[in-house]
Amino acid sequence: MSYPRLHHRVQYSAALVASALLLASCQNPANREDKDTASATPTTTSSSTSMKKTSEASSTTSSSHSTTSANSSATSSSTTSAKPSGSHATQRSEIEGHVVVLSTGGTIASTHDDKGAVVPTVKGSDLVDPLYSEFDKDKLELEVQDIANLDSSAMTLADTDKIITAVQEHLKRDDVDGVIVTHGTDSMEETAIALDTFHDSDKPVVLTGAMRPFDDDDPDGPENLAAAVETVTNPDYAGHGAFIAFGGKVIPARGAFKSDTEKADGFATNSQEKFPERPEPLKYAPLSDVRVDIITAYPGAPADLIEQSLAKGAQAIVIAGMGSGNIGPDLANAAMEAAKSVPVVLTSRVDHGPVEGIYGGAGGGATLADAGVIPSGNLRAPQARMLLAAAVATGTDAHKLFPTAK
Repeated sequence: MSYPRLHHRVQYSAALVASALLLASCQNPANREDKDTASATPTTTSSSTSMKKTSEASSTTSSSHSTTSANSSATSSSTTSAKPSGSHATQRSEIEGHVVVLSTGGTIASTHDDKGAVVPTVKGSDLVDPLYSEFDKDKLELEVQDIANLDSSAMTLADTDKIITAVQEHLKRDDVDGVIVTHGTDSMEETAIALDTFHDSDKPVVLTGAMRPFDDDDPDGPENLAAAVETVTNPDYAGHGAFIAFGGKVIPARGAFKSDTEKADGFATNSQEKFPERPEPLKYAPLSDVRVDIITAYPGAPADLIEQSLAKGAQAIVIAGMGSGNIGPDLANAAMEAAKSVPVVLTSRVDHGPVEGIYGGAGGGATLADAGVIPSGNLRAPQARMLLAAAVATGTDAHKLFPTAK
């Protein structure tokens, strides 16, 4: 056999193998674009080795997301970019501004105790000071305030009030360009949408945290905090409310949720837009005295789940239904009766997809919507609860806070 013919057959065999691999990749769900990445903007990292280390660890921990990014450019090109956005995405040493960092605790500010448990112990200044290895202290001022030192699972609406009040006070200052809140991941999505709901400034607010503690051998907090600085100083995010900068992504507060208990990029979004539709901001009113209960539906769930909640003083109800927003007939009857006197919102136990009134029948979403139960659109139960608390506290019609899902 001549060498040219041999070479031709080798090329042909290689092409067949490549085609087979490509077909397998297309059929493999792990290589399809996750819906949660559609409106998450990748953050820019600098050339610093120390910050790259965390990004590489995040990529290793979340292999499905790193594979996805290579195959999803056609689907997500309208909502993502290779940089945070605009010409302001530049070297960190060139970033300018005056940013307030509010420290509230969480894993980013935690260390291991003598029993190996992770507890919040670190001050905000200890989180911020290492950033000046990349950012220029003469150009960027990071003003730090410690306002809590909690696991975010322990937060109450009184703590949420404290954060909202502090953020709004600093945003009113002429010398401040934006605010960062370091926060535990367990309830970050709730605080994010609470801040977004009352956010009446063009200055950005960015929340961040960590999945690994401060004293971990490879902490992710420093890179997340650096990405938050990049985001809050980027003018493209001005006028669009609150965001979460986490795991190499920037996610709008509205529609965000914690999607994984371990991965470094542990947040996702149901928003299909980089800057989703936001209702007009509400004038702040304290949330601490408001009670909104979340009830999870399941096959055969009884009506008294709602009845007892109302009897104990709930001022609004969120129901985490099944599928696109459906519940059983007994629970549905109680929900429709409750909607005559208090706001009732129907969301879903399912992570992704809009909740809309589609199905009829005794407990279908369409039947419930006709009876005054509000479909949550792209929001899940924790964020829907925060919006209902804001509606009750301010005397706002809850329907106005849940725009139709897109």
